[in-house]
Amino acid sequence: MINPSDRPVVLVTGAARRIGAAIARALHAAGFDLALHCRSSRAELDALRGELEASRPGSTLDLQADLAHAEAAPVLVADTLRRFGRLDGLVNNASAFHPTPLGEITPQDWDALFAVNARAPLLLAQAAADALRGTRGAIVNLVDIYAERPLPGYSVYAMSKAALTAATLALAGELAPEVRVNGIAPGAVLWPESGKDETARADILARTPLARTGEPADIAGTVLWLLRDARFVTGQVIRVDGGRTLPI
Repeated sequence: MINPSDRPVVLVTGAARRIGAAIARALHAAGFDLALHCRSSRAELDALRGELEASRPGSTLDLQADLAHAEAAPVLVADTLRRFGRLDGLVNNASAFHPTPLGEITPQDWDALFAVNARAPLLLAQAAADALRGTRGAIVNLVDIYAERPLPGYSVYAMSKAALTAATLALAGELAPEVRVNGIAPGAVLWPESGKDETARADILARTPLARTGEPADIAGTVLWLLRDARFVTGQVIRVDGGRTLPI
């Protein structure tokens, strides 16, 4: 089925919950049609798609795949193009996150984190490149402030996000001038689902000049700006962190 409209189309990975769902809602409200990906959060993705379809029928596609498998990336892009006939944006939001204390790091830790956080976004960008060139589209990668200032006990995660930062800069050069590529490095927006003790939370907020956590809408709004409005911005990683990385 080809999209009968001229609405722009964006593929969002990890779209079912949390920041991914906020991005999906913001883009859909701005008039984008969406290919929504999840790995295992099928019920949440179905609910989100039902919500969006109720406001604009025929505007979404659901996709389920494990991005740890390299062959998933080109299939997601091909399915999106088959459904909509175009691709204007790619948001690499899906991420793997778990601790890797020094002395306990395994090759499996490395493979799991790098496969989802670094390899999958690169392979998705590669698969989407021709379609994005055709629409003069854009890519937004969700990086992390820990790519610059690694969180103790999470060295492999930080390294994988640093690799994604490097990919953002490399792709911005290689895909110019037709495709813009930028990144967003969130600070404390949502606490990890595994929990964070009150002392750790207080310490983070004490080092955040705006003295509060951010909202998923803060990230979603930045994604929308980068995709739609930032026509002369490429090769940038924007910190949306309440000032936490200020050198003060």
